[in-house]
Amino acid sequence: MKRNSYGRMDYATEQRRRLKAGRLFANGSCQAEVVRRLGVCRQSASRWYQAWHNGGQQGLRGAGRTGRRSKLSGDELCGLEACLLAGASAHGYDTELWTLRRIANLIRRQFGVSYHPGHVWKLLGQLGWSCQRPERRARERDERAIRRWLRYRWPRIKKKPARAEAC
Repeated sequence: MKRNSYGRMDYATEQRRRLKAGRLFANGSCQAEVVRRLGVCRQSASRWYQAWHNGGQQGLRGAGRTGRRSKLSGDELCGLEACLLAGASAHGYDTELWTLRRIANLIRRQFGVSYHPGHVWKLLGQLGWSCQRPERRARERDERAIRRWLRYRWPRIKKKPARAEAC
């Protein structure tokens, strides 16, 4: 079963399960059988049975898309991803670090749509992006020099462990 970023199944998958339950009810299956075969809770099977009993298969169809529509269209989301891939410095920032506030500002400038920085996180989830924290290492870091220092220099300067004196 396909699940979205919040762990829920997508709308089409949920509707297919409800319609399958309706076919099972029409073939004489009881609610307990629907629970076993579809792996749902008793409450869902009971609710689906009532909907099927009152309206048939049509009663099990969903009302369509729920919730508020996104302010950005699918094409605009693709455009946003292209902007993000271009990098933060390509959009006037000093560093390559994307923050939610920077992305909200980018959306406002590019598409004329305002998003609260906290809601930008949901858009990034739709695009398949996740939180990535930058490594706290300098770009100029010389790994060979560090290994050499740790192998030769550090042992000479670290403190020797104190010996236990005999009584």
